[in-house]
Amino acid sequence: MENIDFITQVHSKTKRDYLKRVTEYPKAEAAKLAKKFDLDYWDGDRKTGYGGFKYDGRWRSVAEKLAAHYQLKAGQKVLDVGCGKGFLLFDLMTVVPGLEIHGLDISQYAIDHSKEEIRPFLKQGSAAKLPFADHTFDLVISITTLHNLYCFDLDQALREIERVGKQQKYIVVEAYRNEEEKANLLYWQLTCEMFCTPDEWLWWFKQTGYSGDYSFIYFE
Repeated sequence: MENIDFITQVHSKTKRDYLKRVTEYPKAEAAKLAKKFDLDYWDGDRKTGYGGFKYDGRWRSVAEKLAAHYQLKAGQKVLDVGCGKGFLLFDLMTVVPGLEIHGLDISQYAIDHSKEEIRPFLKQGSAAKLPFADHTFDLVISITTLHNLYCFDLDQALREIERVGKQQKYIVVEAYRNEEEKANLLYWQLTCEMFCTPDEWLWWFKQTGYSGDYSFIYFE
């Protein structure tokens, strides 16, 4: 298990006005809409989600780093838990021709609006119950998804990722290191259910037997 940061460079490109997030639109209403993980969240107004989640190539650098670090090769199998519209999977498939990709997301809307090239490889479902056999995948990833689960589903999801993966796994979750980052996270988030420090996340990993790599993103 290793803390490896492939994500901060992408995460930090977004400029965030934390106070505006909670004053321009009722936060509770925005969260209710966002948690449907439907049009409002993915392609609606920025107040209720991404404000239009479109492919722009920003995940290619992450795909290249993942492929290099985990030495991905044609014929290997990769699963993305919480794949959304599958943009990272598309970039992984491009970076490593012949890679067998699979994605799972709770949002049927995201799958229906994914890139056409990878749509046949995506499934709707819950991270807490992965529809795959034990030790199926050479790499399992989950990027900014697991913090959206309640603790009982998070427990199961981490165990499921461990179950369906072989040796290599990598997850990214939101965290906070101080009160300022905690407040910013609370202001900005719309779908987060697990508000944890890095030490608390490490406790969860140990509690569930998760043995893969990980990274945290912060709202500074």
